[in-house]
Parts: sequence; structure tokens; C-alpha cells
Amino acid sequence: MKRPRIGITPDIVDGKIVLSPNYTDAVERAGGLPLILPPRPELAQAYVDCCEGILLSGGDDVIMEDWGATTHQEATPVDRRRQDFERAMIAALDRLPQRPVLGVCLGMQLMGIEHGATFDQHLPDTLPTAEDHRHDAVHQVQGEIFKGVVTSHHHQALRDAGQLEAVAWSHDGLVEGIRDPGRPFYLGVQWHPERTEDEHLGLGVFRRLIAAATSAT
Repeated sequence: MKRPRIGITPDIVDGKIVLSPNYTDAVERAGGLPLILPPRPELAQAYVDCCEGILLSGGDDVIMEDWGATTHQEATPVDRRRQDFERAMIAALDRLPQRPVLGVCLGMQLMGIEHGATFDQHLPDTLPTAEDHRHDAVHQVQGEIFKGVVTSHHHQALRDAGQLEAVAWSHDGLVEGIRDPGRPFYLGVQWHPERTEDEHLGLGVFRRLIAAATSAT
């Protein structure tokens, strides 16, 4: 069976395009053909048109000035070109809602913010158990779709799902999964499935994307 093409958004670090091989390995193991997409906002629609699925990968912190707020002093802002590209990709995907999308960590956060979710920029300010989510910590999640132990590394999180639907929560109440029930496959997870050992919550998340991309072709 032909492998569906999965476009992956990379990071920009010190002027270089950077992506952990964990993402490409997971897509390949799940049955997809991973393609790294150079961060060019003007090409976003062309990328969406030519791929059977899109993976919005993890990265540094959101630049909140785009939504009229001040970026937290403890944030490590993502490269401006990366955020502009991610936003252009999300807009292009909104114009082609049948295209399957998976957002991981930063990818999920931007999916949520772009669809009206409110955002906590620094969990240690508001959540006593914030350290449970940092430094590749493992913790429980549960919800309609997902239940088990995941690997997390973040200090920012969605407070709600906005116009989307929350489908998973952490043991301390953080939103861990979102989706758009009106689209065939539009899913975001706060944890890192590419580094999660649990089959269902790790590689299984990528298999869901590949299955949706395969059925859409």
C-alpha cells in the first residue's frame, strides 16, 4: 500500500532548520512517508494541497504579542519565522478541513489559540504540580479517547479548548488533548507521543494520523 505523505513542520534554531528524528521515525513506523516542510508561510497552502496529512511538531514558546498579550518573561519564544509558518499552515488547513492534522505540544497549543482557546503562559505561576509536566516527566492522562501514561515537557498549556473540544486531561486538570469533531481528523495532544513508551499514547497517536491520511486519499 502506498504510504501517505505526511508534511512535518520543523523548528528554526540558530538559522538552521531543525527537527528531532523521533518525529520522522514515528511517522515512518506508523506507515507514513515523512516530509519536512521548510518554514515558508507563502508556501503553506501548496504544502497542504500536496500532502495527505500534516504534523505540527513541538517547539519553544508562543509569541503572545500576535494575540494582543505580552510574552511571559520566563518564556523562550519560538523563532518568529516558525510561528508565522505554523499560523499560515493552520489557516491553510482551515481552508481544507478534510486534510488530517496532528498537533504535538506547541502544535496543539497554536491550534487551540488560533481557535479561541485561552492560554497559560507559565504553569509554575498557577499550578502547584507544574513540575509534573516538565523535563520529560511521565504522568497520567485520561479522557474520551486516551487513557494512560505519557511523556511531557512543557511549562505552558491551554486553559480550555476554545471553539474546539477537549478530549483528554492530565491528573491535575490540564487540557491534554483537543479535536474538532466537525472535521475527519483534527487532533492535538499536549504530550510528546514520539517519546511516549505506551503503545496507545505513543506510536498509536501517529497511527491514527496515518489511518486518517490513508482513508482520505
